[in-house]
Amino acid sequence: MNFKTYTKEFSYNLKLAYPIILGMLGHTLIGIVDNIMVGSLGSNELAAVSLGNSMVFIAMSVGIGFSTAITPIIAEADAAKNTSKVRAAFHHGMMLCIALGFGLFAIMLLAKPLMGLLNQPEEVTAMAMPYLDLVGFSLIPLVIYQGYKQFADGLSLTKYSMYAMIMANVIHVILNYLLIYGIWIFPKMGILGAAVGTVISRILMVIFMHVILSKNPKLKEYFTGFKISTISKELFRKIASIGAPSAMQMLFEVALFTASVWLCGTIGASSQAANQVALSLASLTFMFAMGLSVTAMIRVSNQKGLGDYKKLLIVSRSIFLLAIMIEFLFAGLFIAFHKVLPILFLNPNDLQEGLTNAEVVGIASKLLIIAAIFQISDGIQVVVLGALRGLQDVKVPMYMTFVAYWVLGFPISFYLGIYTDLGAVGVWIGLLVGLTAAAIFLYIRFTKLTKKLILRNTIQPILNS
Repeated sequence: MNFKTYTKEFSYNLKLAYPIILGMLGHTLIGIVDNIMVGSLGSNELAAVSLGNSMVFIAMSVGIGFSTAITPIIAEADAAKNTSKVRAAFHHGMMLCIALGFGLFAIMLLAKPLMGLLNQPEEVTAMAMPYLDLVGFSLIPLVIYQGYKQFADGLSLTKYSMYAMIMANVIHVILNYLLIYGIWIFPKMGILGAAVGTVISRILMVIFMHVILSKNPKLKEYFTGFKISTISKELFRKIASIGAPSAMQMLFEVALFTASVWLCGTIGASSQAANQVALSLASLTFMFAMGLSVTAMIRVSNQKGLGDYKKLLIVSRSIFLLAIMIEFLFAGLFIAFHKVLPILFLNPNDLQEGLTNAEVVGIASKLLIIAAIFQISDGIQVVVLGALRGLQDVKVPMYMTFVAYWVLGFPISFYLGIYTDLGAVGVWIGLLVGLTAAAIFLYIRFTKLTKKLILRNTIQPILNS
């Protein structure tokens, strides 16, 4: 197959992906807006938000990862024109997401004492504790929102989550401005104001998604027919069998990056703040690859439902190629502006913070060079993972990601960060190793699996005849 075979798929890939990308950018922008607005209060406040969010991101990864199980089941059923299966998957998926949201919030409350054991600066931990209570509560509406989002994505209706995120970010910025700084009649709440803005914006996202989806004439049939008698343990098990390994895959990666926050906090507040700056920027560009990952999951699930594995391979490779091209572009931008971008997160006019800010910028600029390099590996591993989820192959990739991140990546981060003079740079070298290993492992898995499926699909008709 020539290059054009794959590039002609680009337009449809982008048409499907761009609303997902914008929606996921919205997720990241909520955190980045918090970092930028809180960063102007001081490096300790920025480090506190970073620490609090690091705890929440672990739980969030479980919720988002689990909810992705809804999309491939619905996309496969939709391609096969099986309306009843779509409805059942939606209803069962939403029940699981609601239960999971409350469960994750409860776990956050129980896990709070762990923050004091992470060897972080005392002043940072003291500020992070109350922030964590509020942002932890926002996990409930966030995971419920994910249930609606994955349902819509499975039907290739990817614009709805984009609209919800645009609305949420506008409200979030306004609330942050009013509550962090105490504008007009609103109290000055500092970092707690950022947390309140996050909670309110995420509740409104759920309301928005329910209303816009349930009022769509083409989707009304999916919001009816729920009865206790229709609950199927078998379907719960199927969703869980895909969702649990998917949650663990995402958890392993997010936990690795969360560990980088903790390791950098052990090194010092400046390293932790620099880590958060670089991580915010890397997360922003990663959302483009994440959007393409969901696109791969949707399109692969569709082709699986149609039983066309040759087309499935073409579609997947076209998305892989597109992701690599985009990540190369971002890598170039990170290298070109590695000394400029960190300044956006700090207050250059604060003379008392001047020396600390200069140190944060110096460390963050070095981290962005490494981030530029691992953009490629990160992009490849996530889009291949999306394709594998579309095939509903999640258990083997779960083990692969664990080995890549925690057997290879984390020990390198720990040793270079704590026991060498590299500090935060050493931590990020470990991240690079983990992501590169994951990309290689997952691509080998995808190649072997698709070859087997194509061969089986070719031989089966001959055997049947």
